[in-house]
Amino acid sequence: MVFTKKMIGLWCLAAILFTSCAKPVANFMITDDTVKAAPVKITFENKSKKAESYEWDFGDGNISGEETPSHQYFKPGKYTITLKAIKEGKISTQTKEIEIESPEQCLVEMETSMGTMIILLHSATPNHRDNFIKLAEDGFYDDLLFHRVMNGFMIQGGDPNSRNASANARLGSGGPGYQIPAEFVDSLIHIKGALASARQPDQVNPEKKSSGSQFYIVHGTNISAESLDQFEKKTGVKYTEAQRKKYYKMGGTPQLDRNYVIFGQVIYGMEVIDKIATTNVNGTRPKTDIKMKVSVIK
Repeated sequence: MVFTKKMIGLWCLAAILFTSCAKPVANFMITDDTVKAAPVKITFENKSKKAESYEWDFGDGNISGEETPSHQYFKPGKYTITLKAIKEGKISTQTKEIEIESPEQCLVEMETSMGTMIILLHSATPNHRDNFIKLAEDGFYDDLLFHRVMNGFMIQGGDPNSRNASANARLGSGGPGYQIPAEFVDSLIHIKGALASARQPDQVNPEKKSSGSQFYIVHGTNISAESLDQFEKKTGVKYTEAQRKKYYKMGGTPQLDRNYVIFGQVIYGMEVIDKIATTNVNGTRPKTDIKMKVSVIK
């Protein structure tokens, strides 16, 4: 059979049209599909073909348009991941399921009107941890306010009198009717995101007992080697090299170390601290109420 130039040209054109019109094929792999305990970061390997864009749904209300994304899961459960591979209006879809186990350490979710934070509670301060968990499970913190906000220092809440409080109400003295004995731990320091208990001053509280419910989250400022040296000389506190690196990287409020009990650390939602700390205030109370809801992640 003799192939003419016209026939060859038609075949080439057909091949080009077939290639350009071919439907995309969605395909992905979970790089480590073994069961993981929350919190865990999962990376997805995109093996799709002939696609121009992608839409990912991670099954927890979060989405992405990246080609090869990673996603952090904070809560246990079964999640259905959906990938859409898209080309010229044609869509191919693949779904896979992943199971996240309950966290090995205690996590709490703190929802606010300015965003959500995930907080790891330290096992080194079990009395403060367990008290916070109990109050959260009882709904004690629901709809309470961040009633005291100081940019570059901390954001404070947990006063039950702040629930539905009027704009001119004096806040900061309420609690559940008890205090918690101090649990100072040398390894825990006031870096940005540290969760710690508020308390009454030394003059009326020489044992430095913690408030039963009021807490603060460190916002802090940049910390230099010179400033840490000054704090060491002034307070007698000695910082390890690892602790120094944390302060240099994250900032904080080292002047509070060994005076207030730290019992947690924000591990997700640092930007929420910034938003709350920089909100407009009357004195130290936000002009617009910032409410919270705290729940335990199991």
